[in-house]
Amino acid sequence: MTTTEPVRIGDAVWELPVGYRDGMRVPGRIFATETLFQKALEDRAAEQVANMATLPGVVGAACAMPDIHWGYGFPIGGVAATAVDSDGVVSPGGVGFDIGCGVRLLRSDLSFEEDVKPQLRELVAALGRAVPRGTGGRGRMSLDEGGLDQVLREGAAYAVRRGAGWDEDVELAEGSGPLSDPQPEHLSERARERGLGQLGSLGGGNHFLEVQVVDEVRDPQAAEVMGVFQNQVCVMIHSGSRGLGHQTCTDYLKKLDPLMPSLGYDLPDRQLACVPFDHELATSYLGAMDAAGNFARANRQVLADATRETFATTLSAGTKSLGLSLVYDISHNLAKLEEHEVDGKRMKLCVHRKGATRALGPGNPELPAAYSAIGQPVIVPGSMGSASFLLVGRASPQSFASTCHGAGRAMSRTAAKKVMRGEQLKRELEAQGIVLAGSKWKLLAEEAPYAYKDASEVVRSCEIAGLSKVVARLRPVGVVKG
Repeated sequence: MTTTEPVRIGDAVWELPVGYRDGMRVPGRIFATETLFQKALEDRAAEQVANMATLPGVVGAACAMPDIHWGYGFPIGGVAATAVDSDGVVSPGGVGFDIGCGVRLLRSDLSFEEDVKPQLRELVAALGRAVPRGTGGRGRMSLDEGGLDQVLREGAAYAVRRGAGWDEDVELAEGSGPLSDPQPEHLSERARERGLGQLGSLGGGNHFLEVQVVDEVRDPQAAEVMGVFQNQVCVMIHSGSRGLGHQTCTDYLKKLDPLMPSLGYDLPDRQLACVPFDHELATSYLGAMDAAGNFARANRQVLADATRETFATTLSAGTKSLGLSLVYDISHNLAKLEEHEVDGKRMKLCVHRKGATRALGPGNPELPAAYSAIGQPVIVPGSMGSASFLLVGRASPQSFASTCHGAGRAMSRTAAKKVMRGEQLKRELEAQGIVLAGSKWKLLAEEAPYAYKDASEVVRSCEIAGLSKVVARLRPVGVVKG
């Protein structure tokens, strides 16, 4: 018996069969508990998963993580793999506007109660002053045109060479170096102009820098490898490629949209605009995307350096003596060329991850040697005022080695602001012991905890489905909002 209705095919795995909507080439697959799956149906994000399944050359299944919500073309939380050597395509909407956006986690040798709590308010205020934030403004590291080119090619390594960090910061990050094929020449002048003054800035929206405390360790072995322990102070940084990445996505969508009729693609949503791999625009987009992704990595590197400097000054100690070392840096808005097995055949694929994290398993040769035995660290921020999580990947073939990236919005920014004023939310968070750096309070409610899904249920869904495993939970004690 065939059906076009969603079917539960495993614990925390749901399928949208071919036929759920016209034109699907493969099924849709959503990893979620029943509660989170129903949310995906309610906000119509599941329809976007079915739309992804109509892309030329898509293989396996169009996937979505449990933090799925409505996005541009692809849902946030969407994963789609297309065949490079067949009729596959690349779609900028499958990466998103904030190219290379991701999360960086710093650990420390500090105990919260003894070493940081007495000076927490002073520390958070100092971090708020040290970190440029908001939708405009300038970053901490000045660049000329030549320096920008080097950032776009080298990523975090350029910032380290300029004195903003340690050599190990480059090694202990996704890919242990810059993205593979950056081509800065394919960025527009406007994209370069927007990025030129913004290196080392947080941005706005859901971007943040948080002082956090490890309040639960669930995998002691993996935690020990990563240098994580109970009651430890950590810092989580969530930011991306700023105006440079946004402009790059905008530029390529404008180029691709008018081409769609001539390419013969009949897609259900023009936001899925795409181009075959053998087209010159595919090559130039991927090169521009890698360059923007390198900018995002360098951006988080400079922010991490500001964090170390501020901790050292506030606590009157050296950064090395505080142990503020990098656990990992991971992007969750990229397309990568990878090999995966599909229907028993090894294939070269372009894996689009938009609001989804690569989750390599133990023994993968792309991992830093320190993490080979445990798998890739995965950093999952919660919402402001709620817990975040540190995970390790399990390289699940059913998700193209992908897992969740965050809590995922459950409410629009407009709706969130109607629930509570920013000043009231600030008082409630501080009553919970969470110190906030000075901010534009009227925008605070847009990122309130009630506007997001429960991150603990999101990561539990991924554990049940075998995508990743929780190592530790971290609660926020100090927040610098973008």
